[in-house]
Amino acid sequence: MNDWTWEFEGYAGEKESLRESLCALGNGYFATRGALPECAADGTHYPGTYVAGCYDRLASEVAGRRVENEDIVNLPNWLPLRYRVVADGPEPGPWLTPAHEFLTDHGLTLDVRGGTLERRTRYEDDDGRRLAVRQLRLVHMADPHVAALRTEFTAENWAGTLEVEAELDGSVENTGVARYRQLASRHLEHVETGEAAGERVWLRCRTATSDIRVGMAARTEAPEPAVEVVHGDRRVTQRLRLSLQPGATVVVDKTVALHTSRDPAISDPLHAAVDRVGRAPAFPELLAAHRTAWQLLWRRAELEVPDKAGRILRLHLFHVLQTLSPHTADLDVGVPARGLHGEAYRGHVFWDELFVLPYLNLHFPEVSRALLTYRHRRLERARFAARDMGLAGALYPWQSGSDGREETQQLHLNPRSGRWLPDHSRLQQHVGSAIAYNVWRYWEASGDDEFLHTKGAEMMLEIARFWADRASYDESVDRYRIRGVVGPDEYHDGYPGAKAPGIDDNAYTNVTAAWVLARALELLADLPEPRRRELEERIGLRHSELALWEDVSRRLHVPFHSGVISQFHGFGELAELDWEGMRRRYGDIRRLDRILEAEGDTVNRYQASKQADVLMLGYLFSPAELRGLFQRLGHVLDDETWWRTVDYYLRRTSHGSTLSVLAHGWVLARVRRAEAWTFCQEALEADIADLHGGTTGEGIHLGAMAGTLDLVQRGLTGLDTRGGVLRLDPVPLPELSEYDFTLRYHGHWGVRLRMTPGSLHVAVPDSGVAPIDIRLPDRAVSIEPGRAARLLLPD
Repeated sequence: MNDWTWEFEGYAGEKESLRESLCALGNGYFATRGALPECAADGTHYPGTYVAGCYDRLASEVAGRRVENEDIVNLPNWLPLRYRVVADGPEPGPWLTPAHEFLTDHGLTLDVRGGTLERRTRYEDDDGRRLAVRQLRLVHMADPHVAALRTEFTAENWAGTLEVEAELDGSVENTGVARYRQLASRHLEHVETGEAAGERVWLRCRTATSDIRVGMAARTEAPEPAVEVVHGDRRVTQRLRLSLQPGATVVVDKTVALHTSRDPAISDPLHAAVDRVGRAPAFPELLAAHRTAWQLLWRRAELEVPDKAGRILRLHLFHVLQTLSPHTADLDVGVPARGLHGEAYRGHVFWDELFVLPYLNLHFPEVSRALLTYRHRRLERARFAARDMGLAGALYPWQSGSDGREETQQLHLNPRSGRWLPDHSRLQQHVGSAIAYNVWRYWEASGDDEFLHTKGAEMMLEIARFWADRASYDESVDRYRIRGVVGPDEYHDGYPGAKAPGIDDNAYTNVTAAWVLARALELLADLPEPRRRELEERIGLRHSELALWEDVSRRLHVPFHSGVISQFHGFGELAELDWEGMRRRYGDIRRLDRILEAEGDTVNRYQASKQADVLMLGYLFSPAELRGLFQRLGHVLDDETWWRTVDYYLRRTSHGSTLSVLAHGWVLARVRRAEAWTFCQEALEADIADLHGGTTGEGIHLGAMAGTLDLVQRGLTGLDTRGGVLRLDPVPLPELSEYDFTLRYHGHWGVRLRMTPGSLHVAVPDSGVAPIDIRLPDRAVSIEPGRAARLLLPD
C-alpha cells in the first residue's frame, strides 16, 4: 500500500457493499461498481452500471397510494465472468467465488493514480489443486464508452480444463437500496441479444418509460475461441474451455462498449457499440491510453497533502473526477448527490453542487459551466413550478432528474418503524439560492462574462424574482417574511401540532434570498446596456420590480432569540432535548428523526438539527461578507454574536448528514482549531469508515468528498475570488499546516500555492496574461506571470 493505492485484504461479506462503492470505476460518462465479476446481485454483492443522466420513471403502490419515482437506471451488467474447474468425473466442479470454501487468499487493490482495480484470489480444492486468479479492470478515461477486464488464470500445480463464461446480463433491476425494494424496479425492457463477427456479442434494450435505447457489445479474446454462444433470458453468454498447464498463465480479455440514444453523433446505440468494441485496441494499448488520460487529470488537479489526510483526499478527488470529468462537459447532466456509484437518492440532483462546484471552478471550469447549463436548460420547468404556486420567477426543485420537474418522493420509509411517512422536503426552496450562488462564484473564479451575461443572468434574475414575490410584508414586524419552507436542517418540516407543513423565516433561506436579490441588482447595474435591454425584454422584467427587490433585500426578517440567530421563527420556544440520555439509549443518534418517530414522538418538538443550517451561512460567506449581509438587513453581527450562535447550534446538532461536519469544521477553523480538526477528520473518514451506518454502500457522498478538497483549497487558505482579486486569509490547522496545490484562475493555468507555517508561497505560470492581484489581510501584492513570491503571514 502507498499514497496512491487502497488495499482490501480478505473476503468479508458484510463489507462488500462498502468496498463496491469505494472501488467503483468511472469516467464522467458512466461508472461501474467494484463488484466481483463472478458474483450476481444477491444481498451481499450488487453490480451496478450507471450512465450519467440516464433516468426512468415507474409507478408503484405504496401505503394505498399510487406514487411515481424517477431513478437513475441500473444498466446491463457487463462484468460477468465466472469460472470452474472441469473435473475428471461426469460433473464439473462448482463455480468459484470468494464465498466458496475453496478460497485460501483474496484481496483488492484500487490504484487511484492509474484508475484501475486489481483483484487477486487463490483457491485450493479438496484434491489440493490450486488456482490463482488475477484481474485488472478499467473504465476508460480516454474513451468514455469503453471498459475492459483482463483475467489471468494460473493452475499452480495441476493440468486440466477450466470452463469460463463471459456474459452480458440484461436481467438486472434497481434493487441496490433496501428501503426502495418495495417499489417497482424493472426499468429495462425489450432486451435482445445477438452475435457479430470477431468474437463479439451484443445486447440491446430500452428503458420502460423514458424510452432511452441502450446498446452494449463485448469482445472476448482468449487463446481458444468460444465453444458456444448461449442466448438466455435477457442475457448472452460466451462459453470457453481453456487448457491449463502447471505454472502457466492463460489470459482472457473482455472489452466492452456502451452507448445510449442520448449520445451525440451516432445513428443507433447498438451499431455504435458493436463498431466501437470491434475497433478498440488490445488490452495493453487500452491500459496505456487510460493511464495517460488519468495522468493528465492529476496534473490539472494537483494536490500534495502529507500523511493520512493526503491519501484520503486523493481518494476523494479520484471519485469526484470519476463522476464529473472533462467528459461531463459534453453532457446534459447535473451533480448526482451519490456520484455514479449506487442508487441512493435515486441518482437525483440536489443542492450538493454547492459543495462541488467551488472546487471544480478552480480546476475544471468547463465542467462547472456544463453543470450550470444543466440548470439553465431546466429554467422553463422552474418557471412553471413558480407559476403553479401563483408566483413570478423560477422555483427550482429540491430533487431534479431528467427534465427538471420536482422529483422529491411523496412518501419516505422510516426503516426503524417500518412506516411510510409524508415527505415535505420539497419545501427546501433554498436550492434556487444555491444555484444563483454557484453561478456567481463560477464567474468570479473563471471571469466568464459571456456565461454570466447570458444564461447565468437569466437564472439569477428569475430566482431573485421568485424570492421577491415569495416574500410577504408583515406590518407587525415591518419586515418581509418567507413562510412555509424547510431549511437545510431537514428535521423541522413543520410546527408541533400544525396541520400545514413548513416553518417560517428560516434564517438561512432568508439571508441567502437577500444575497440573491442584492447580487441580481448588482448584475443588472453592471450589464452592458444593449444586453440589459435584451434580457429585460426576454423575461419581461419591469423597472417597478427592481424597487421591490431592493426593499426586500434590505428588509427580510431574520429572527433572533437569547442573543443568537434563530434557525427559524419559534425555534427558541421548542423543548430542549435530553441529548445525553438519547446517546446513552441509542449510541449513534445521527438520524434522530427516525429514532423519535419510531418512539411515537417527533423531532419537530425539539431544538435539534440534523445538520448545519444557520452555520451554513459561515460556510458560504467569509466573515466580512456575512457581516455586510446582516448590516444590509439592519442587524449588527459582531464576532461575539456569531460565536455565541456557533456554540448554540454545536450543542444541538446530530450531524445526520456528511455535509454537516464539513460545514462545522470550516466554520470552526477560524477560532477553535482543535475542535475544527475533529470535524474535519470525520468529514475525511465519513465514507471510507462508513460512519453513517451502511449508507456508503448505496453510493459515495460526492458533496462531502468534494467539500473536503475545497476545505484545503479555500477553507484553510481563506482563498476568495471576489472582485477580480485573489484574496487569501490563511487559518492553517496544526494537522494541515503544510501542503500545496495548483489551480486555474482567470486564464492562468497552473497557479501553484504552497502553505507552510507562517508563510504562503504563490507561483504564477508564464501564461502571457495579466498579473494576479493578491490581497492578504494586511496588504496587497501583484505577481507577474512567470514569477513567484513568498508571503509572510501576520501572527
